[in-house]
Amino acid sequence: MDLILWRHAEAEDGSPDSARKLTKDGRDQARRVGAWLKPRLPKRCEVLVSPATRAQETASALGVRFVTAAEVGTDATAAQVIAAVGWPTQPKAVLIVGHQPTLGRVAATLLSGAEADWHFAKGSLWWLRHVDGETKLFAVMHPKLA
Repeated sequence: MDLILWRHAEAEDGSPDSARKLTKDGRDQARRVGAWLKPRLPKRCEVLVSPATRAQETASALGVRFVTAAEVGTDATAAQVIAAVGWPTQPKAVLIVGHQPTLGRVAATLLSGAEADWHFAKGSLWWLRHVDGETKLFAVMHPKLA
């Protein structure tokens, strides 16, 4: 199983939190990472996106269909995200567009076996792959490299 974790790009400050939009730099980050990811995205990849505006805008930059899922929203826990994607038995790849600290905690849990607050830069993605009972970090992309 492949699990791609994409943190929303840079967003404006403000309230309510769920309505915060991407900044100009954030839109550029999302566009660059989306352009890197799109030709590499596995066929039949399920895309689950937080309902928060900044995550929706980030996902839109990819230019593929996605499902809005509260299970990966701003209040989601690492355990909820892991359960929502069916890790590690889901037969197809899943892309999550979500938030910190949740995505860092998901990565820590799946790669180290213990939940921890791992840093996850805005607009970056981590691609995890589970094969033969082992989880490995397959790729990391930072917006400045895309």
